[in-house]
Amino acid sequence: MPELPEVETTVRGLRPVLEGQVLERVTLRRGDLRRPFPEGLGQHLSGARVTGLGRRAKYGLIDTDRGDTLIFHLGMSGRWRIDPEELGKHDHFVLETGKHRLALNDARRFGSLDLVPTAGLDAWPAFAALGPEPLGSGFTAAHLAAKFKDRIAPVKALLLDQRVVAGLGNIYVCEALFLAGIAPTRAAGTVTRPRLAKLVDAVREVLEAAIAAGGSTLRDYARPDGELGYFAKQWRVYGREGEPCACGGLVERRVDGGRSTFWCPRCQK
Repeated sequence: MPELPEVETTVRGLRPVLEGQVLERVTLRRGDLRRPFPEGLGQHLSGARVTGLGRRAKYGLIDTDRGDTLIFHLGMSGRWRIDPEELGKHDHFVLETGKHRLALNDARRFGSLDLVPTAGLDAWPAFAALGPEPLGSGFTAAHLAAKFKDRIAPVKALLLDQRVVAGLGNIYVCEALFLAGIAPTRAAGTVTRPRLAKLVDAVREVLEAAIAAGGSTLRDYARPDGELGYFAKQWRVYGREGEPCACGGLVERRVDGGRSTFWCPRCQK
């Protein structure tokens, strides 16, 4: 599933071709993805000018001059295609400006589209309980200390809890915990403040490196320009079960709650 770096990369790819442009034509080529499209979506967006693009957690945001924000989630296989030569059967939603055509392609149809008043974004149900952005000023060692206090749940499980921090996914949590030298199974409440500070830095370092590399390509993900994300080439532990770690140990894999965790027991304590 596309995670925060993939969504951020997508938004950055869309910004130069959408921001400031009028949506001259909006076409819904089916009535739903994971759930039905908002009623009147095409008519409401047609003629609107895009005033900005952003991201919240794993959602992309497209603001318009009508006071609304189009929220997209890429699901398992979604991606935007810029100026495709032809529309394919999985191009389900199309935006056309005077210069470009953009198609939301989603073969598995696990993505979603919502239209929400911009002023009410923070109160939208999917956003209301979210924690701070991991690349924002609200994500600090003090914040983690407050959320982890007296918790016996594994630190990895709490980092994946969107109420603790928004947008982190399995790949990047595994990589950040490795970089911070913290075992994913460690009780969150036992992680000291200095180690939490190191963890905050590791999360940011991993996410920024992933964004710079265009994200990680898993299954169907690609950037809007069609290029693949190359952060997978930088994975230190994820997907590397049985391979040597730089410390001399071996990367191990365990499954918790249906998710694979990759880590090095020798250097993560």
